[in-house]
Amino acid sequence: MKIVKIILAIILPPVAAFMQVGLTTNFWINLVLTLIFFFPGMIHALWLVLTDKKA
Repeated sequence: MKIVKIILAIILPPVAAFMQVGLTTNFWINLVLTLIFFFPGMIHALWLVLTDKKA
């Protein structure tokens, strides 16, 4: 399951963030970062998945 989240963090960062933490502040931060510029959203999503953040 973690591999799927890592792949999603690269392709669709908000989806990976939602799967990891749900509709929390981290999800909304990730959505804004992805909408402003894709790369920061991808980094943030990878950070959420790899550090195993929970809601």
